[in-house]
Amino acid sequence: MGTHNFKKLKIWQDSIKLVGESYKMTKMFPDSERYNLISQMNRCAVSIPSNISEGSSKSTDRHFKKYLENSLGSAFEWETQLIVSYNQSYIQKEKFDELEDKILQIQKMIGAFIDNLKE
Repeated sequence: MGTHNFKKLKIWQDSIKLVGESYKMTKMFPDSERYNLISQMNRCAVSIPSNISEGSSKSTDRHFKKYLENSLGSAFEWETQLIVSYNQSYIQKEKFDELEDKILQIQKMIGAFIDNLKE
């Protein structure tokens, strides 16, 4: 297999941008969420590109796939937290729609990448 250069992967690049969006968005949340939703969302966001980069170092596609699956799981978790944020009125509908579209695209890309790796 050989290792992938994770910095050149679009899924990693887009995930890194999402991390910035997450940090920017959660700065506006109430202080009461500091150790709850804020922390959880940002850790989840960071987990997406982190798993992609860690997996890219593995010697087989099978091992890389496991890290991509973890990354995909974090993407779904972050999407759920985005929904919670919207339902709690921490973000406006426009921002919710924008970020939901971004996370859905990341999920699709990760899923397609997983599907294209050999067993």
